[in-house]
Amino acid sequence: MTAGLWQNWVLPGIWITIQLTLYSAALATVVAFGVGMARTHRSRFVRFAAACYTEVFRGTSALILMFWLFFVLPPLLGWQLVPMWAAVLALGLSYGAYGAEIVRGALNAVAPAQREAGIALSFTPWQRMRLVLLPQAVPEMIPSFCNLAVELLKGTALVSLLGVGDVSFAAYLVRLATQESAQIYTVTLVVYFVLAFAITRSMKALERKTKANVGVVVK
Repeated sequence: MTAGLWQNWVLPGIWITIQLTLYSAALATVVAFGVGMARTHRSRFVRFAAACYTEVFRGTSALILMFWLFFVLPPLLGWQLVPMWAAVLALGLSYGAYGAEIVRGALNAVAPAQREAGIALSFTPWQRMRLVLLPQAVPEMIPSFCNLAVELLKGTALVSLLGVGDVSFAAYLVRLATQESAQIYTVTLVVYFVLAFAITRSMKALERKTKANVGVVVK
């Protein structure tokens, strides 16, 4: 593989993959916490609406959703999403639904006595969530969120089907140009591994910090 192919295709592809992962993860995090907390709401209607969202987006393909946002939505609304943002929306909404279940499970795992203590202190529901429940639940979410983030990273390869020049699309172009598969796909595997390893180590450090804040030591 020549320096030109590396500089013009592979490196920009890696950067696009990183951007896709960061943007999609940011959207998925917002969705996960919003829908996950709604799943524990006092209102039956709010819980039902959140459960419907979770079931719909967990039960549909992220790839088909991506195609729907890019090919079907524009004629309905009269405006076109660029492939990058169609991909971010599809990945963020889909993986956010999985993350919502992580949030819901962690919140429900907090001891009922903690909720009762918040009520005894006359905290509002939002104060109980912010000051009592989330500080204890978030550290328990992080290992599962780490796995989800790695899956999201690998899921960004789907965007190559929309012609987005991520690292997997760049690898495909390099293979066409050089007719050599082994080298470029080995490099691509290494790139994904390095990015996944960086995510794993970052989340591990975040887990240590959040658990230290509630007095738990992580080895």
